Order: sequence, then structure tokens, then C-alpha cells
Amino acid sequence: MRGIRSSRLVGGAVLLGAAVAVTMAVLASAAMAARSGSHAAGAARATAVTARSSRYGRVLFDGSGRALYLFARDRAGRSSCSGACAKAWPPFLTKSAPKAGIGLRAGLLGTTRRSDGKLQVTYAGHPLYYYSGDVRPGEIKCQGVSNFGGLWLVVSPAGKAVR
Repeated sequence: MRGIRSSRLVGGAVLLGAAVAVTMAVLASAAMAARSGSHAAGAARATAVTARSSRYGRVLFDGSGRALYLFARDRAGRSSCSGACAKAWPPFLTKSAPKAGIGLRAGLLGTTRRSDGKLQVTYAGHPLYYYSGDVRPGEIKCQGVSNFGGLWLVVSPAGKAVR
């Protein structure tokens, strides 16, 4: 009897631990999605673009220190990333003219109108995006990744894809 009660306690504790782990994973996933969505929307408030050092050399970041990427599949300054793509790679949006930080050429900054009517920041004609998995300032987790039919690359201050 004592062994059965002990087994039930251990089994119950394992189930409780699993339930807590699943709940924590769901909450973390929801928080990441909320952060990535808020960065796309929040970018409208902080449309500064800066150049900072990274393991890939000097590359573009937003005013909050989040890495900015280009999508090699984009053509003629127009975004080809929407739907599920834009959930994984939120566009860097603005409501006003973006501002160039130290080390950037203001003449290379611009905007493009997305299919949903929102303005996306561009640099050297490349629409700029975040990666939803980059949750801390300075993180660059998806450099050189092929996703949604194209390559995702960080951008140099000269406006070139970093390979």
C-alpha cells in the first residue's frame, strides 16, 4: 500500500511538473508573439535606425537595439513578406520619416507602402524587418537563414546585405 501511495505521489508530481512546463512554454510563446507584434507596431514610435557593432561587423539596428534584416526575395523596394511570413519576420513600420543615427546615410533611408497600407522603413531600397526570435537588444539569431522562399540577411551601413 505504501509503495502504491508513493507511486501515485511521484506520478502526480510528474504530471504537475509537465503541466507547469507546458503552461510556461505557452506563456513564453505568447509573450514572444506579443513582443514581436509590439515591436512592429512600436517601431512607429521609435523609427531611428542606427549602426552598431555585431559579430557580423557593423549592421543596422532600430532605436531600441533590435537587429534589422532584409529579405533577398524583395524586389524593387517592395515587400514580398506578408501573412505567416510577416508574423515570423515583422516589418519595421513607421508613421513618419525615419531618422538616421550616427554612421548611417540619411539619403538611404526611406519608406515603402505595404499591401495593408502601412509604411515600412527601407534602407538603400531594401524593406527592413525584425526576426521574431530576436527578443533582446543586440541579438541576431537568423542571419543567412533561408525562410519563406528567400534569404534573410542583416544590412551594412552601406546598404548592402551582409553575407
